[in-house]
Amino acid sequence: MDESTVPAPGDMPFGEALEELEGIVDALESGQLELEDSLKRYERGVALLQALQAKLSDAQQKVTTLIGELEEPAESGEGAATGETPEAGEATGTGEDQSSGGTVLR
Repeated sequence: MDESTVPAPGDMPFGEALEELEGIVDALESGQLELEDSLKRYERGVALLQALQAKLSDAQQKVTTLIGELEEPAESGEGAATGETPEAGEATGTGEDQSSGGTVLR
């Protein structure tokens, strides 16, 4: 693959980018590359690593968001059943709140 057909790391699927990075690491560790080739591969490896880290970070944010969405309904349902939500506590917290509510209705 020449440089004009090498896909940008950010445009590659995660698995493909990871596979290429592993190949680069193996080649660098072999010690059989010329200096110039080692530097080119190292640069490509850094770009791949940055793209992979960004993809992992995005995936982690999505998972965190989804977990938060799943927990919100459970928390609001649980709080309403136990009367522990601030809204429930404020509405039923004192007798004064209830009596003033009765006065407003008259």
